[in-house]
Amino acid sequence: MNESVIIRQLTPQEARAQIGALSAVLIDCVEGGASVSFMLPLTQERADTFWQGVAEGVAAGERILLVAQDPSSGMIVGTVQVILKQPENQPHRADIAKMLVHNQARRRGVGAALMRAAEEAAAKAGKIVLVLDTVTGGDAERLYERVGWVKSGIIPNYALWPRGGFCDTTVFYKQISAA
Repeated sequence: MNESVIIRQLTPQEARAQIGALSAVLIDCVEGGASVSFMLPLTQERADTFWQGVAEGVAAGERILLVAQDPSSGMIVGTVQVILKQPENQPHRADIAKMLVHNQARRRGVGAALMRAAEEAAAKAGKIVLVLDTVTGGDAERLYERVGWVKSGIIPNYALWPRGGFCDTTVFYKQISAA
């Protein structure tokens, strides 16, 4: 694992307590141009509301929330979610969502460490098929390929960039072994 960060799973209580820090990462990513479901301007209130919903999902056992923390400051510099709740005919599958790394922590292996931790957490939850989508041609797409995800296809005009304009998305999957 990358020694420049500590990866850990948040409890429901920790998720609620860290909403401000999680919002800071989300806002940084969206302001940096990441197409992750939000349009600019992304207010603190909208970001906090999103993370409150995530914390509720963690409390309900519907998702796992992982964070990357700087070991010297304790600052959350990245996050990823494993969405466990799936339709009844897909109990073996999970979605990977909102893999976010703060601009100041990029290119230090944080994203790869988060992805490895997400895969391990999904395996411990009994999942064997993981899926995700990301902006086509972006840094995240290259990361997912580097860490062994398989590109399934590209959907044109799937979403909007935070400042407007269409972007394509690439869908990935990965087969893993349940723990």
